[in-house]
Amino acid sequence: MDPITFSIIRHRLFRVVDEAVITLKHVSGSAITNEGHDLMVSLYRADGSLLMGGVGFLHHLTSAAEACKAIIRRFKGQINEGDVYLLNDPYTAALHTSDIYLVAPIHHEGRLVAWSACFVHVYDIGAMNPGGFSPDSQDIYTEGISSPGLKLVDRGELRQDVLDTLLNMVRNPEMVTLDIRSMIACNNVAADRMLALIRKYGYPTVDEACATLIEQSEKLLRARLAELPDGQWQSRQYMDVKGETAKVCLTMTKKDDTLTFDFTGSSPQSRYALNCTRWASLGGLFAPLFPLLCYDITWNEGVIRPITMIAPEGSIVNCTRPAPVSVATVGAIQSVNNAACATIGKMLAASEKYRKEATTVWHANHFAIFMFGRNQRGGQSIGILTETFAGAGGARTFADGVDVGGEIPNPISRMANVETMESIFPLRYLFRRRLTDSGGPGRYRGGLGMEIAITPHDAPDGGLHYVVSGKGAKYSMSEGLGGGYPGAPNRYVWVHNDETGERNADPSFALSLEDMPGRTEDISWGVFPLMGKDALYVAWNGGGGFGDPLERDPEQVQVDVESRFVTREAARSVYGVVTDAGGIVDLAATKRLRAEMRGARMERRAAE
Repeated sequence: MDPITFSIIRHRLFRVVDEAVITLKHVSGSAITNEGHDLMVSLYRADGSLLMGGVGFLHHLTSAAEACKAIIRRFKGQINEGDVYLLNDPYTAALHTSDIYLVAPIHHEGRLVAWSACFVHVYDIGAMNPGGFSPDSQDIYTEGISSPGLKLVDRGELRQDVLDTLLNMVRNPEMVTLDIRSMIACNNVAADRMLALIRKYGYPTVDEACATLIEQSEKLLRARLAELPDGQWQSRQYMDVKGETAKVCLTMTKKDDTLTFDFTGSSPQSRYALNCTRWASLGGLFAPLFPLLCYDITWNEGVIRPITMIAPEGSIVNCTRPAPVSVATVGAIQSVNNAACATIGKMLAASEKYRKEATTVWHANHFAIFMFGRNQRGGQSIGILTETFAGAGGARTFADGVDVGGEIPNPISRMANVETMESIFPLRYLFRRRLTDSGGPGRYRGGLGMEIAITPHDAPDGGLHYVVSGKGAKYSMSEGLGGGYPGAPNRYVWVHNDETGERNADPSFALSLEDMPGRTEDISWGVFPLMGKDALYVAWNGGGGFGDPLERDPEQVQVDVESRFVTREAARSVYGVVTDAGGIVDLAATKRLRAEMRGARMERRAAE
C-alpha cells in the first residue's frame, strides 16, 4: 500500500496505545499501577492475534492475545458492540489471578474489527493473603477469584451484579472498583481512537495497513535471525524455597530464520506457588525477546511466528491445574525471562554485527514484598514495595550496566519515591541506596542493585504485616556473559528489636544493617509481622558482568572503590587490583597479583 499512508496509520496505532496507557494511569489510584507501571495495554486483530504491543510488562502481550482468543471461543455469537470481558484464570491465559485482563471488542458499522486489552495487578483478589501473593497456597483454589471469562459490560452497560459479586470477595472493594474502572476507561479510549482512525481512512485501508504491519514485522525479524549464527545456547536458573531447589533449564536453538526455546529438563511442578502455566512461560520468553531482538520492529503477531516453545507438561514452566501459581510472576516466569535473556545475549555476542546489542541478565531476582494492615489514618492499606521495579542493568559488551537501571521486561518500570510509600503505609525508611558489590564483576561491571530498610511509624496497630516471595536468596541469578560473574543474590533480613531485647533501642537513625539494634534473622519466603521497633532489611541483586574481571581497567576499579560501588576487598580478591592506603592503584602490584590469579586458575583447570 501507499507507504506514506501506511506510516501515518502505523504511528496513529502507537498513539492509540499511548493514550489508553495515559488514561489507565490517570484513573487508577494504585501505586503499583501509576508509580510502578505494573500494567499493559495492547491492540489485537479481530481474531485475537497481536497487532500492536504496548509498553508495560511485556510478559502479557502474548497472554492477552490468548485471552482474546479464549473469549472469542467462549462467547461465540454473543460478542456485541460495547461489551467488556474479564479474564484472570492462569490456566486459560493470565499469569496469576491478581493480574486481571479486561478485553473489549471494537466494532465498526456492526462488524468486529479489532480488540483492545489491558491489565493491572488489582489491589486485592481475595486470596489467602492480601494483595494476591500467597506463598503458603497449596493450590489455585486459595489464590483468589479466578475466571476463565465473564461479561462485565454488556452493550455498554456495566453488569452491576457481576461487579458486586467480584467486590464481595475482596478486602478493599473501593480500590478494586477503581482498578476495574480504570481498565474500562482505558479500553473505551482505545476504541474511540481506533474508530476515529477507521472513520478517517476507511476500514479497508486500515485493515490493509494492519496486515502489512504484521507481515513487515515477521519479515524484519526473520531477516535479522538469518544474519545471526546458527547454533545452540543454554542457560539454567535455580530457585530456592524453604531449602528445596527447583531449576529452569533452557536450550535455545537458532536455525536459519527461526528460534526454538526448549525447557526440557526443568524441574517438575512445585508444591509451592512459584509455578507458571504454559501461556505464562511463552510470555516470559518473549518479554526479553521483544526489546533485545525487535527494538526497531513493531511487536505483533509477525514477531511471534518464527518462534517455537517446548515446555514439558507438568513441569515448573508448564504446570497443570490445580497447582498454585500466585508467585509465578516473580518465580518461574521471571526465571524463564532470565534464561531467555541469557541465551539471546550469548547468541548476539557470537555475532560480529550484533555483538554490541548483547547484554547480560538484568534484575534477575525480581522480588515481591506485599504489605498490608491499618495505615496511619485508620484505613486499610494493601500494596507492594515498588522498589522491586527499580532493578539493575546488565553489563554490555562495551560498557557497564546501568545502576538501578530498571528491567528489560518492562521498559517503563520505576519505583515510587519514599514520600509516596510513607504516605500509603505506616512506615519509615531508614535508608534507600545503591548496594556496594552487588553488580556482577567483569571487564564491564553489572549495574548495582539497592538496599533498603524500613520500620513501623505511626501505626495504629503497632505495625503491619508483609509477604516475602520470589525465588529465594540462595542463588545468584543475574547471569554473566563471556566470563563475567553473576550479580549478588538477594537478601531479606528481619531485625527483631522487641521490648525484651538486650539491644533494645530506636532504629530510626541506623545507617546500615550492622547499625540496627536487635537480633537479625534471614528470611526468604512467607508472611511476617513488622511490629514495634522491628525492621525489615532488603538487598537486591545487581546485573550480570561481561568479560573477565581481571581484564577490567584498574583505574575504573579505583573509581568504583572511590564511589563505594566496589569494596577494596572485592577490588583485590575479584578484580586483582591492589590499592594503597589512600585508595590509589598500585599498577606493579596489580600486575603481579593478576598474574598469580591467572596462574592459580590454570592450576585448578589442570587438576580437573
